[in-house]
Amino acid sequence: MAISTLGAPFGTETVCASDASAARLDELQFDLGEGPCWDAVAARRPILTSNIRQHGNPTWPVFLQTLDETDIGGLFAFPMRVGSLDIGAVDLYSHRPRSLTGAQVADATALVGIAARQVLRRVLLSHTIKPDLGADEGYSRRVVHQATGMVLAQLDLSASDALLILQGYAFSHGRTVREVADDVVSRKIDFTSELDGS
Repeated sequence: MAISTLGAPFGTETVCASDASAARLDELQFDLGEGPCWDAVAARRPILTSNIRQHGNPTWPVFLQTLDETDIGGLFAFPMRVGSLDIGAVDLYSHRPRSLTGAQVADATALVGIAARQVLRRVLLSHTIKPDLGADEGYSRRVVHQATGMVLAQLDLSASDALLILQGYAFSHGRTVREVADDVVSRKIDFTSELDGS
């Protein structure tokens, strides 16, 4: 299981994950901008994929391809909302293909509602406390935001285009966006020289 915020106004990051596989599933979806968590938020309903390898959504071609390296069988994404406010998604996975019963979907939906309120409470409380700007531990994507700003300044792009450059570079080099962002922030990668051929 992984709980994540997605897009505005909370940013995109994993709030918590039950294990490394769940965290990796989230990171893949963040890096690629496709997958069930994005669809759950957009559709505002659960996306239930009992056998991800046989019945995965064709609008997730790269995400589905990356799952070949995992032992994921079923993947279930539930949107986190409080009223009309979209917060993010909760992803549940199973190692073997399986379906959820109606009662399990209802229970998961109720628990996701509780999680949504807790995430919203956490975000609101964190704005009253001075953040530790040096902390980027756990599943935080702060370094991705910092690197996006640096690429934005280097190439005079919009924030969304700068993030797209990071995602494309990561994909083309077989790395995660967070790894590339670390290198940008530590000045190991400078896109002014990357893109002018030097």
